[in-house]
Amino acid sequence: MGLRPVETHDLVSARLREAGQIYTKGRRELVELLVRAARPASIPEVLEMRPGLTQSSLYRNMADLESVGVVRRVVGASDPTRYEFSVDIIGHHHHTICAVCGVVDDFFMTAAAERTLETSLDKALATSGFQPSAHRLDVFGTCPDCL
Repeated sequence: MGLRPVETHDLVSARLREAGQIYTKGRRELVELLVRAARPASIPEVLEMRPGLTQSSLYRNMADLESVGVVRRVVGASDPTRYEFSVDIIGHHHHTICAVCGVVDDFFMTAAAERTLETSLDKALATSGFQPSAHRLDVFGTCPDCL
């Protein structure tokens, strides 16, 4: 699923405005870099895409975007924390995580497959008393580059 930069900027701007924050040039550039990455990205990867940025500024802006629900953290195998747009911006999806290089990619399932997964989870949890509100699936393995 590809994000459209104009729509993404509109959503981010509105979310920040609702929280009483400003959509600064630095935040806008960070959003553009995340759109361009098209998968969960770590701070080192973002810095590699745009070397002139300062690491402390990136962390600060990422924390601000996370606090208003624009981005969320994705933890890989033993890799640094990665960031991606929140589900309401990018849509419900899951992750593949390479156990060799640590790369994290998104994948989407059909609506029918999601219903089957949710039914299976409900059945598995039926006797536990746990009431699920959402799910996230991380599939560990080896990416094509590492095979």
